[in-house]
Amino acid sequence: MDWTAHVDVYCERLSAAFWAEPLNALTNLAFIIAALVMAPRAARAPERGALVLCALLGTIGVGSFLFHTVAQRWAGLADVLPILAFILAYIWLATRRFFGAPWWAAALMAALFIPINIGTAALLREAGGALAASAGYAGVVVFLLLYAAALAGRHPDTALRLAAGAGIFVVSLAFRSADGPVCAAFPPGTHFMWHILNAVMLAWMIHALMAARAPRVARGHGSV
Repeated sequence: MDWTAHVDVYCERLSAAFWAEPLNALTNLAFIIAALVMAPRAARAPERGALVLCALLGTIGVGSFLFHTVAQRWAGLADVLPILAFILAYIWLATRRFFGAPWWAAALMAALFIPINIGTAALLREAGGALAASAGYAGVVVFLLLYAAALAGRHPDTALRLAAGAGIFVVSLAFRSADGPVCAAFPPGTHFMWHILNAVMLAWMIHALMAARAPRVARGHGSV
């Protein structure tokens, strides 16, 4: 595979130039700003992993900026790997924080995200429709809603925060999916709104993690 091959998949890009996607590139500042806003709170939070999530949030902005400027296959990895790292880290931390689960159970839940996401994406692509273009992220919505349902009885505030995060993410996915269909009528496309709403959503999810009351952890499982 040629990792330096040019990638042109967004409405805004009309050439291979570095600044061919100005809106898509510059709106990655939203991730940096969100990380900087959340980092001081995370540094004071009892949930130490929140600071790691802030670092990953900033890295998402850097990786996505590279992809929307350099627009080569290697930059695509720089875009998606920090997102995947954030998702897996969040599931691990959330399973520990929300449920008081041992580390191995949290690791298992994070690992389960991969097959569940692949399966959900396959179903959406098979069904077709507008969201098929963003099917690779549908597993995030599934996990958030499952966790919200599991917590609804014991921790309704946390459940509502997770459900709200899922709602923001669905709107964000809608903008991501609309980028191609609206291209003729709106040449800049809508992918830049995916960046802005995603930054808001990820910052909100860090807040949800820190705001949750830590459950009691069974003896021998260690602290959350």
